[in-house]
Amino acid sequence: MTSTSHPRDLRTELESLTTEAFRPELADIDRLPTLDIARLMNGEDATVAGAVAERLPQIAAAIDAVAERMARGGRLVYAGAGTAGRLGILDASECPPTFNTDPSRVVGLIAGGPDAVVTSVEGAEDSRDLARADLETLDLTPDDTVVGISASGRTPYAIGAVEHARARHSLTIGLACNPGSPLAAAADHGIEIVVGPELLTGSTRLKSGTAQKLVLNMLSTITMIRLGKTYGNLMVDVRASNDKLRARSHRIVALATGAADEDIERALTATDGEVKHAILTLLADVDGPTAARLLEESGGHLRAALAAAG
Repeated sequence: MTSTSHPRDLRTELESLTTEAFRPELADIDRLPTLDIARLMNGEDATVAGAVAERLPQIAAAIDAVAERMARGGRLVYAGAGTAGRLGILDASECPPTFNTDPSRVVGLIAGGPDAVVTSVEGAEDSRDLARADLETLDLTPDDTVVGISASGRTPYAIGAVEHARARHSLTIGLACNPGSPLAAAADHGIEIVVGPELLTGSTRLKSGTAQKLVLNMLSTITMIRLGKTYGNLMVDVRASNDKLRARSHRIVALATGAADEDIERALTATDGEVKHAILTLLADVDGPTAARLLEESGGHLRAALAAAG
């Protein structure tokens, strides 16, 4: 149901949040020279990675649980409002070109729908029902994962998404930037990155947004590593959809194989531009169809396909 908190109650709640705390020592920040303000912001940003480091065991446990389910065909779904929702959509939209995933495998949902990516949709974040309605269209299964994202950890849309997902027996992750948050408590895996008060009071697109971006980078990237989407630190499942990516594909094959340029071009042509297949044809000295079969039998893991090829 839509939140009906009294404004005074909500003010009291916000005042109790670390991310909303006022910092009197910065009350004259607008009087400082630009370089001094930039130094202050940079110093604040430098603390975020340390806050993330304190939660690495929880992050790793969540990633292993996500990868296990995605290996069975499950999906990774991000749900948030405002900056949190936009960060989820950003991470989801970059998975297809980076890892050649189907766009339906990693999905970003934002309170208020696609229009909310570029404009504010008033009241959307206050509705748990809206989150349930958005997730109903996905027909969640136990192999899916829903990540609720909220700096405050109290956003009804994010909590509603997690609650709906748990009711469908999907895996749930609650990513927040305040300790003891309702969002983390509602999820199977609670991840609270406590970055402290913002430079501008309550502007959680700053340190909180940076922390969320770092964690989402880990969730998607390390999950894809676990799924065999990389070979070492090479993006061997990259989709060559433009000139830059075609050049990158060639370079990745070169780095993985050390083959001559003409041999690389021949391998990429023979495998329809599939980097992983091209590497296998060169390193295992097999043809394109054989490479495709070996990769299919190995679940897409290049190292396993190379071992199978002998």
